Amino acid sequence: MATTRLLSDAEVEKIPAVKAVFDDIRATRKSDFVNNFWRGLANDPAALKRIWEQLKVVMVADSAIDPLTKEMIYIAVSTANGCSYCVHSHTAAARAKGMTDAQHGELASIIGLAGHTNHLVTAMQIPVDPQFEVKS
Repeated sequence: MATTRLLSDAEVEKIPAVKAVFDDIRATRKSDFVNNFWRGLANDPAALKRIWEQLKVVMVADSAIDPLTKEMIYIAVSTANGCSYCVHSHTAAARAKGMTDAQHGELASIIGLAGHTNHLVTAMQIPVDPQFEVKS
């Protein structure tokens, strides 16, 4: 159960700042669907706008990283942070961008291995090799 109210489309229509962001979400995604994250965040119109604008810059704009890879990175970080909602929503987005079952399986293996080795290195407090440090 949500700890915040999820605004309905009827409620959104009454808040111009929120309606503008929802309209942009729909236009950008070419879909009428606005997911629950944005509906919950709509309780704070300024935060809604700020985070949507940031998402467009990082996840939507053309960049050196292709859209599918961005979604797969988002899945990995969301897994590490324990955000089930984000794992589900970004897995759906990755699948919509062409992620195959084989890629998803390999991604899960990489996430699992990284978590395991990260914990081992942290537990053993292994110092970083000088060769891995950025030289100015």
